[in-house]
Amino acid sequence: MKAAPKKKAQADVTAEYETALEKRKDNYYVLRLYVAGNNPRSQAAVENVKKLCDEYLNGRYELEVVDIYLDRTKNPIDLVLAAPTLIKKLPLPLRRIIGDMTRKERVLIGLDLVPRT
Repeated sequence: MKAAPKKKAQADVTAEYETALEKRKDNYYVLRLYVAGNNPRSQAAVENVKKLCDEYLNGRYELEVVDIYLDRTKNPIDLVLAAPTLIKKLPLPLRRIIGDMTRKERVLIGLDLVPRT
């Protein structure tokens, strides 16, 4: 007869959760930002995303900027329908932030850097 599995103590579960959160802080982010041409909106999107990444990811990221007018090879892979679109490829889960990149809180939530309220 098999013994029933022991339930983990609350302290053990809390410790595991805190360890997972610490590891998450060390995650490396792989991002791809799609823009449409060299216009003020595209430039603002690039500047804002770089600024947020520098502030919150502190060098733990790779950002690739793709102009959908100049490079059509990557768009079919990511199925981008509107620009600007920021795609968080890693860490999982994959996320898409579409539209205005000047809304700091919205971008941070999309990147899973702050909790949803």
